[in-house]
Amino acid sequence: MHVFIMHTSASISINENADPDVPLDLELAFNEIAREDFDYRHTLEGPDDMPAHVKSSMIGSSVTIPISNGRLCLGTWQGIYLCEHRNRAGSRRLVVTIQGDEG
Repeated sequence: MHVFIMHTSASISINENADPDVPLDLELAFNEIAREDFDYRHTLEGPDDMPAHVKSSMIGSSVTIPISNGRLCLGTWQGIYLCEHRNRAGSRRLVVTIQGDEG
């Protein structure tokens, strides 16, 4: 299964999905790496826009996960994250492609 997000200010990732502190800590870390108070040139859409593009470029726009016996082959602790990087984003669109053999 291939999952692609059709946006430049959000991303898709696979990460630990057991501890609710993980997404919070990831957001803290990425907010420190791509700060809103940096002297960006691209600021027409607000102070959170260019940091969102930086975070999206770092994390990526797609993931590919194998499927076996009709189930995603994710590790015990893994989950798929849709990472929203804007403070007030609109709806997001994904393209999901599944290919393979039946049975």
